[in-house]
Amino acid sequence: MWGWRLFLEHGHVFIILTTAITLNRHKITNIETSRQAAEALRPLAGKFAATLFTLGIVGVGFLAIPTLAGSAAYAFAETLGWRQGLNKKLRQARWFYGLILVSTAAGVALDFIGINPVKALYWTAVINGLLAPFLLVAILIVAADKKLMQGQPSSRLGWIVVAITTIAMFAAALRCLLCRPEAQQAATRAVPEHCA
Repeated sequence: MWGWRLFLEHGHVFIILTTAITLNRHKITNIETSRQAAEALRPLAGKFAATLFTLGIVGVGFLAIPTLAGSAAYAFAETLGWRQGLNKKLRQARWFYGLILVSTAAGVALDFIGINPVKALYWTAVINGLLAPFLLVAILIVAADKKLMQGQPSSRLGWIVVAITTIAMFAAALRCLLCRPEAQQAATRAVPEHCA
């Protein structure tokens, strides 16, 4: 399982790097629409850029929509003590399924109320990046507590790896917040220039 996950994570990193290098080389740094994103792939994918982009968006949608809506429903259900689970019938977990429906409808509504999806994705990633280190601190605290972990706390090596990751993420978040003013102004665009 770890080998497969490591393979996927390396794939993600190289997709990001390849895209960034290709776009930057062709001076494409301000993408605000799906059409511009598809056109940005032209140097890499040629005349099949639009097809490649469409297949990617549809594939990501099929993966992300149920995952995001479902995870929100599970989080709320767990917090509020609702009956939950996709194995339950609608009558057995109405609030759970209702929240999945509301989450999906809210995502669709974003498209109709004029919110730029590229900027929304960018700022969502920024917010996630800034909040993730705090979540990792909570995970470190819980993972080290023998009582909470029912006598099976995290291994020392695992704890150290997560601690190093947490420190690196705090450093990255701090660096992002302390960027030069011109780089912060660039962050208001869809794809900001990298803080040098």
